[in-house]
Amino acid sequence: MSHERPARPVLGAAAVVMYDGRVVLIRRGKAPSAGEWSIPGGAVELGESVEAALRREVREETGLDIAVGRFLEVFERVERDDDGAVRFHFVVLDYAATVVGGTLRAGDDAADVALADPGDLDRYALADTVRRVIASAMPGIPAGPGAR
Repeated sequence: MSHERPARPVLGAAAVVMYDGRVVLIRRGKAPSAGEWSIPGGAVELGESVEAALRREVREETGLDIAVGRFLEVFERVERDDDGAVRFHFVVLDYAATVVGGTLRAGDDAADVALADPGDLDRYALADTVRRVIASAMPGIPAGPGAR
């Protein structure tokens, strides 16, 4: 289901997933941010709880089953086209999570998946807001300002 040109903001959930001391990252396969590395997540479906959506999205994108941990932050992304019309508008609830099962693999709209050493995040050219939410989940990881 496309969330492009929505009539209202789309609620989403994303997770900083820790696996053997590393962070699970996905390379986005679709807009917005196609081709960029980020944390796994996606839209909440009608009738679905935020935590259930988060578990489903992480499983679909990474093959991993998670335990949802603490709430980290609210992130809002509004992307406009050249005419100023809203192309995407997401309100995303970010959580910490840990792996409890599954097999790591890219799936659904993730073009690739990686286990990143927290000290080597620069090689993934993460948006500053992705770095910030990872840092909020893992004290000691450098964060920066910007847009996810």
